[in-house]
Formats: sequence, structure tokens, C-alpha cells
Amino acid sequence: MNVLLVHPSPLMYTKIYLRLEPLGLELVAAAARRAGHDVTLIDLQVESHASFVTLLQERRPDAIGFSCNYLANVPEIVDLARLTKQQLPRSAVFVGGHSASFVAQAMLEHADGAIDCVLKGEGESAIGPLLTAIEEDRSALAEVPGTVTRYAEGPPARMITSLNEVHPARDLLRHRRKYFIGVLDPCASIEFTRGCPWDCSFCSAWTFYGRSYRAASPDKIVDDLASIREPGVFIVDDVAFIQAKQGMAIGEAVSRRGIKKQYYLETRGDVLLRNKEVFQLWKRLGLAYMFIGIEAMDEEGLAHHRKRTTISKNLEALEFARSLGITVAINLIADPAWDRRRFEIVRQWCLEIPEIVNISVNTPYPGTESWHTEARHVTTRDYRLYDIQHAVLPTTLPLPEFYAELVKTQQILNQKHLGWNALKSTARIAAGHLLRGQTNFVKMLWKFNRVYDPKLQLADHARAVAYQMPLPPAQKQDISAGLLYIHRAQGRKGRALDDSTEQFVEATRTGASA
Repeated sequence: MNVLLVHPSPLMYTKIYLRLEPLGLELVAAAARRAGHDVTLIDLQVESHASFVTLLQERRPDAIGFSCNYLANVPEIVDLARLTKQQLPRSAVFVGGHSASFVAQAMLEHADGAIDCVLKGEGESAIGPLLTAIEEDRSALAEVPGTVTRYAEGPPARMITSLNEVHPARDLLRHRRKYFIGVLDPCASIEFTRGCPWDCSFCSAWTFYGRSYRAASPDKIVDDLASIREPGVFIVDDVAFIQAKQGMAIGEAVSRRGIKKQYYLETRGDVLLRNKEVFQLWKRLGLAYMFIGIEAMDEEGLAHHRKRTTISKNLEALEFARSLGITVAINLIADPAWDRRRFEIVRQWCLEIPEIVNISVNTPYPGTESWHTEARHVTTRDYRLYDIQHAVLPTTLPLPEFYAELVKTQQILNQKHLGWNALKSTARIAAGHLLRGQTNFVKMLWKFNRVYDPKLQLADHARAVAYQMPLPPAQKQDISAGLLYIHRAQGRKGRALDDSTEQFVEATRTGASA
């Protein structure tokens, strides 16, 4: 069967800092090919809607699948599904991905028949049976694990048996040189582990995977790394190197194979401090950039986001990362309740530290505990504003002033790490990129003011809303983690962690069971 898989357009912040290859869609594409189907992939981060329409007309696919990992892409995907059905009425249209899993029924209702089903959970295990049902008997769609149609829901979503079984179809991307993160230009993506064993209130990674944590083998990982041509690699794990033994084993295998790359990863401050020797090894292997989700500058803020760590631990982690010579980016979550004084305190702190500081806006998302506790207070249900750059909860300051203060604070990143200041410190790197024809990094240095503008953010609230997100049912008691899970929790046996690491995780999380 002829299958077209589609990744939607970029979000606000990805227009500047990064553009990552659609690894999840490549993994699903590879699984579809293994099932005997002819697969084409288009990424609208780097291609146009016109290119998508051209592919529909030229390829005339039997099945079209959209990846919906980000809530803000829901309206675009629904509109493209409607367009697809107009062009190819007999085709089957399906949607999968992280965010789609949490708003499956709503997407089907928005599409009004243009989407045949939404696939919840991991796509690799379900894509083969789904395409078989499309090809042989569409009335059997709701019998595929993880599927949701307008009138029925299939059996629970199933996880793949092992990460060693899945390999991305990297060859399907037509513009691989368009992907980057910071100075890593071009940059590929790779997965070492999947899932997160913690339970932060603002995050849906753990609810999607049922607090499971799985790891690929070192041999599988180094084989994948060796096949990557790009000099930069982003490790997509939610929290890198939770378990020291695994991190060391992968690093030693990379060293034996003589693989030379530069790496960017995300981790927690307490993990960094617990597994220092792992990060020291990876620094020698090419780890150059690290993202740490600090989230808050005070103990009250950490407690609110359910991160059982301390400010002193976070500062110690930053000091250790500096000692390694790793460039660190951190994230702070701006609360809509912040006033001018709070924004000014944050700005002063950002100016005093050498790290790159990203400021995101506290946003309750479907699939998070925050959504169930705060959704009744949201001021908008426009999917497009759920991108962590817009305020969707009531602000203490008038909304125009909140955005003015927010962008003024974010502007510090522009002043310190973008524009001419960045070019001065990265002149040799930038020149090397340009000599190789790579312009992603250099172009991003001057995009900030075109993307981050209080007037533009405020205007986004005034746009006509075609699709509104439904609110969750009112809660009469504490949220049960089981109600949030897409994949059923398997408890301790679902986490590939040694006993010491499991104890560490349990000691540094709060709340959810299983």
C-alpha cells in the first residue's frame, strides 16, 4: 500500500533555536516499510503546504498519517486532513503522536469525518495492524490496539517489546541538512532510552508511558550512531543517563568504535550530580551542550512543579557542568501570577549567570496533572496558544504588560547569546558552517525580534478560533495517575533500572503511584 506520513509545521520557539528531525515519524515509517508498504515522508517544518498538496496529487497515497506531538499543531492537522479528503476522498487518514493520544476524541469531532482514526500510544507496534485494517477491512479499524474512531475505541495501546527492534528510516527525509540545534548544524537525533520514571505535575512524558523506562542496548545504539552522517547528534531522551551503568556502557562502546560526534542532551541536575563519571566520560566523547530543566529559582516554585530537589542542588549541578566546559541551557517556567518585581528579579539572575536561560510560560496540557487541576481556570481553549510561549491562564498583570515583561526577560537571551555577541564567540564555528553551506545556525542569530514580539503574541489571542479544546471533567478528589496514563503502568517491572537507581528515583519524586 502507498503510505504518506506527514510532520506538521514548526512552533514559535523552533523557528529560532532548533529544528529537529522527526525521529518518531521515521521510526513509524520504518515499521510500515517492514510490514511491506511503500512509504513517503514529508516534514512541513522544512517544506510547504503546497509541497504536501503536490505529493498528494503525484503519489495519490492510499493512507495518509499525520504526526501530532504538539498540541498547537492540532488545528493545522485537522485542516490538512480535511484538505486531504477533498483531494482523495477514498484515502484513509489517521493521526498519531504524543498530544493526539490525549485529545483523540476531540480531534475526530473537529475533523467531522476527515480523520478516520487516531492512534494512541507508540506507533511502531500499531502501524502494521492499522495499515492491514485500512487495506483489507476498514470496519476493523477499532479492533487495532490503541485506535480511536468516532464511534468506537480499540483495545489498550501496546508498547513495543524492545527498543532494539526499532530503527528509524532516516533515508526518507529529503532535506536532512535543515536540522539543527544551536551550533550543532546539521544535527541528527537519536534515542537511547524511552520514558521517564519521575512524575512532574507539568509534564506528560510519564503519563504517556505509564512511568515506564526502557533502554536500547549499547550495541544497537552504536550501530545507529555509526550510520549517522551528521557531525552533531541530539540525544532525545527525556532525562539522559539516569542509570550510570548504562551511560558508561554506551560511552565505552562509542569509544571502542571510534565514533566522533558532538552531542546535545537533556537531563536533571540531581542526575548530573549523582552520575558525574558518566558525564565526564561523555564530555571526552564530544558532549558539548546540555539542557537542564531547573524550572524555578526558589523552593516554593520547585514544590509547585513537583520537583523534589533543592535550589542548592541545582546551583551545584550548574557549577559541575561549568567545570566540565559544557555549554548549559536551563529552563525557567514563568508563572502567569508573576508581577513586574518578579520579572525584574528573574532578569537580574539571568544576567548574573553564564548559562543560556530559556523562559517558558506555565501551561497546563492535556495528559498532565496540571491540566486536571488548573484547566477550569484557562482563559482560552485555542490549541494554537498552547505552545509554552502564550499565557492561557489568568495573569496578574494586564495581558499586554505580561507579554511586555516576558519578552523583555527573554530578550536577555538575545543580548547574551544571539546576534553579534554570539557571532563573536562562535566566529570559527560559524565560518565552518558557512563554508560547508550550512546556514541554519547563522540565520537563527538574528531571528529573535521577528519571532518574539509582545504585539504579535497579543494579536494571537484575537485570531478567530475554529477548534476549541474540551475541558476535562470536574474533579471531586485527587487525580489518580492511572486515569492519566496512555500506556498501562507496569509498576517496578516496567522500569529498566537497577535497585539503587529505582530508590533514587523514588526519593526524588512525589505523588503518583505505580
